[in-house]
Amino acid sequence: MPTVPSPKEAAASTWTFLTNHSHVLVLLSRSPSLVLREVALRVGITERAVQRIIADLEAGGVIEREKIGRQNHYQILVNQPLRHPLESHRTIGDILDLFRDTPETA
Repeated sequence: MPTVPSPKEAAASTWTFLTNHSHVLVLLSRSPSLVLREVALRVGITERAVQRIIADLEAGGVIEREKIGRQNHYQILVNQPLRHPLESHRTIGDILDLFRDTPETA
């Protein structure tokens, strides 16, 4: 008979420290021409959710999109400050530096 997870175990498996916005940003910093379908697969969200996140990141001045042929290429604006007042003394680049040497798992 399968065991039922405790409330603590169930809660622990439903959230992460980083948002999907940051997951998308980390992936695009590693592969600026990654197609949205692949981003969605790696993050574990829908392609439509990735489109909304990309729109948010563009509107927030975090990324710029350039069309190269039929593909989008994303430039991360690493000098932009983080949005929350508690973190505004740090930049997008500071966050990405945390993941620069970590292997990607997918």
